[in-house]
Amino acid sequence: MRPSSYHRLVSCTKHLAAEAKQGRHHEALALVAQMFASPDLALDPFVFSLALKSAAALRLPLTVRAVHSHAVKSGLLHDPYVASSLVDSYGKCASLVHARKLFDDCTQRNAVVWNAMISLYCRSGDVPSALWLFELMDVPPTASSYNSVIAAIAEFGGGSGSSRAIELCRKMQVAGIKPNLITTLALFPACVGTGALNSIKEIHGFALRNHIQPNSQFDSGLVEAYGRSGCLPYARYAFDEMEERDVVSWSSMVSAYAFHGHANRAMSVFKEMELDNIRPDGIMFLSVLKACSHAGLAADALKYFDIMTKVYGLDAGTDHYSCLVDVLSRAGWLKEAYEVIRGMPMKATPKAWGALLGACRSYGEVRLAEVAAKVLFEIEPENAGNFVLLASIYAGAGKFEEAERVRMVMEGRGVSLNPGEQWLNMEVWFQHWRRALEELRRNHV
Repeated sequence: MRPSSYHRLVSCTKHLAAEAKQGRHHEALALVAQMFASPDLALDPFVFSLALKSAAALRLPLTVRAVHSHAVKSGLLHDPYVASSLVDSYGKCASLVHARKLFDDCTQRNAVVWNAMISLYCRSGDVPSALWLFELMDVPPTASSYNSVIAAIAEFGGGSGSSRAIELCRKMQVAGIKPNLITTLALFPACVGTGALNSIKEIHGFALRNHIQPNSQFDSGLVEAYGRSGCLPYARYAFDEMEERDVVSWSSMVSAYAFHGHANRAMSVFKEMELDNIRPDGIMFLSVLKACSHAGLAADALKYFDIMTKVYGLDAGTDHYSCLVDVLSRAGWLKEAYEVIRGMPMKATPKAWGALLGACRSYGEVRLAEVAAKVLFEIEPENAGNFVLLASIYAGAGKFEEAERVRMVMEGRGVSLNPGEQWLNMEVWFQHWRRALEELRRNHV
């Protein structure tokens, strides 16, 4: 390569890396196209990896295939870093089947290539395949290998996932690989899942000894882990010890109080955050709304919803609306809850309608129950619980004929009850209704 071409390649590669890093993936791919069209540029594996990163970010499978073809022509297909990028990109843009075929065809697989395939299985929730591939590794696993599997087991591993994730971390240390920040963040959900306060303390101590802490991500995760495990004093201590607090840190503290029903403390922390000139985000307001829901503070929920949308100009999402409907419904503000649903700029979720229907049973509101149930029957036709709720509301109001009609509709549609759901209470009401009808017929005769 001539000196001028070399300097041009270096300049273009730096520009490409900057575009990809800043998330300007369309611009990055336009530059890649120019580089591919220049015969005097001998492209290296780094360029292909950046091109594939942008193509995957934009979910462009045809572009991934085009880069793949250029890699074949350039003789770089067997470069481990190009191969790992291709595996990752095909997994994100096409399918795991395409990614796995490419992985199997790769003759030179280092840990990076193995990690790419394992990570795809982990992100898709296919824990058995991830574990199976992890056990098959013919090169020493890295911290990234362990971290991906630990995170997947903790999130998707079911009831035993938490303990299995902690056990895998111990095996990681036995193998001589030191856990890092990513490992600790992956372990927090596992510790919460097992209620293992001692494990959280162990992670905390490890982070201090290995200089992972202070770190804003770790500190926020630590506050949430202590809070979720029920140890609010430890959560508050970890929060107070933080050198710098961002909105995630504040949200973690609010969420901890909200999770255990301490609404006043949650709102107090929110006010502290405002005094600290930290701008709240949608996640923070969702935590506050949940705190209001747990405590039944309908008026406060409306106030903070207005602060979110009118003072801070944040767009309310379906979770915010569902939470607001829930707190209003729990408090018996059924008409207000219904008006919130009607005023939503998007379709209300089953969660919102379900909260209203459930509250209608608590407060004996038949008319709104009929409205909510009608919608739920359309958007959740297989959910037997909605039929049971409406029938019980009818029966509770003495409308036994309507209650039995609901059951007949349910049976006619072939909707079956989930395990644990029973008609026992309904049967009692139906029996009373049938006796009443028989008595009316006898009197009529």
